[in-house]
Amino acid sequence: MGFIDFLLLLLIAGICGSIGQAIAGFSRGGCIVSIVVGFIGALLGSWMSGQMGLPELFNIRIGDTNFPVIWSIIGSVVFVVIVGLLSPRKW
Repeated sequence: MGFIDFLLLLLIAGICGSIGQAIAGFSRGGCIVSIVVGFIGALLGSWMSGQMGLPELFNIRIGDTNFPVIWSIIGSVVFVVIVGLLSPRKW
């Protein structure tokens, strides 16, 4: 994987993480947090799809890596909702 491929992977993960945060309605942090949420969402979403026997819906191939966009967004929503429920509320 080259440098440009890595930057594209970060960009797609950031977009998926941002969409997941927007759907969940809980946003904390900036660009780096969105990238991390996107990658965690991809792992969580792929694991959930494997457990339920569902197919990969929309993969983007960057270099040698397949990135599951739809499952990344779904996993990001689940992850952000869990983090939102576990974090203390600010009054």
